[in-house]
Amino acid sequence: MTGKNGSNGSNGNNGHKSADGRSKAVPFLDLITPHLLLEDEIVSVLRSALSKAGFIGGPMVEDFEKAFARYCDTQYCVGVASGTDALRFALTAAGINAGDAVVTVPNTFIATTEAISQAGAEPEFVDVDQNTHNMDPEKLREFLETKCDIDDASGRPVTRKGKRLVTAVVPVHLFGQPADMDSISEIAEQYHLMVIEDACQAHGARYFSKREGCWKTIGSIGRAAAFSFYPGKNLGACGEAGAIATNDEGLARTVRMLRDHGQSRKYHHEMEGYNGRLDSIQAGILGTKLPHLDRWNQERRERAGLYDALLVNVGEGLSVCVEAPWAKSVYHLYVVRVHDRDQLMASLAEDGIGTGIHYPIPLHLQRAYRHRGYKEGDFPITEHLAKEIVSLPMYPHLAAEQQYRVVEKIREFLSSRADLIQSAA
Repeated sequence: MTGKNGSNGSNGNNGHKSADGRSKAVPFLDLITPHLLLEDEIVSVLRSALSKAGFIGGPMVEDFEKAFARYCDTQYCVGVASGTDALRFALTAAGINAGDAVVTVPNTFIATTEAISQAGAEPEFVDVDQNTHNMDPEKLREFLETKCDIDDASGRPVTRKGKRLVTAVVPVHLFGQPADMDSISEIAEQYHLMVIEDACQAHGARYFSKREGCWKTIGSIGRAAAFSFYPGKNLGACGEAGAIATNDEGLARTVRMLRDHGQSRKYHHEMEGYNGRLDSIQAGILGTKLPHLDRWNQERRERAGLYDALLVNVGEGLSVCVEAPWAKSVYHLYVVRVHDRDQLMASLAEDGIGTGIHYPIPLHLQRAYRHRGYKEGDFPITEHLAKEIVSLPMYPHLAAEQQYRVVEKIREFLSSRADLIQSAA
């Protein structure tokens, strides 16, 4: 059974041991080790909250917001209850109106489109690049040019189907790799669209902007950016948590009200809002972890580099997700494409190696969006990826010997499949 992380692995050893009794298992995700290493600091956060009864708001939330804003190279950060809240509040505060259309990709978790819908807009999809798995800017341009007309009053596109005013684009920095933000931003500017980044998997990722001639931190490029601190993220809480990063003071001020029942101050409601506050304990834990994030991300990049080297010529039918030259991915996930994906996962599971699928059913083919009338073939690259992608174990404390074991088992599987194909020919 798979959970939110889409994994068939665990934090345990699955019972696979070597002759000396040591575990041979390679879990898909290890949430135990980093928390044990930081146990004293995390317990200190809990003690502080208990001693002061500071559970909602207060200094721990404010301190984390300031620290994460600095980390993202933005002026403001607003902590909220989840990554979904972060994107929904960012869209609402940016001025997305009921009945608008917001363009994103079908190759993402449903939280992206839930946030769009819950902000009152309708998600529209464009396909992804087959190498990076992120939004293809040319597909975005094609959608705006061929499936929209231009509204004379605003200069913005209006969808021919549904007659909805397109007001924003949400690129998803999937698996920790930045989308092509220069190209997307240029198209957005041409069509007067806001750019709201879904950075829920990309804490600390960097993008080289040719337009500005420098590396930019993901979260600082669009009008605002949404982050998730779900436990399995590169920067994860011990529960649900999220944040919006932005340089827009007015947007940040509106989000602060939206997260707290629309209050500008207690019992003064400027609007209807939500109960979407960031808990103080979670903020304190995130503040404890944040100084370690760059090191953890660098360790992820090193693990990805080893996978890249080991998987070269591993066998026919396997390819890796390409890191674009303008990107410094933080490898929230390490994803490969392979024929016979399900059989490979089953084979690895037999050897105690955890894997995951992100994501097996594209959003446009989900039952939740059946009313939109999408069909197979509408977004062929996303659909093809969904049948082949598999996420390998990836976390900062993953040992090289574990990676060697994972790749050797993949090599054995691909070799056995090639032998079967050859003998059947």
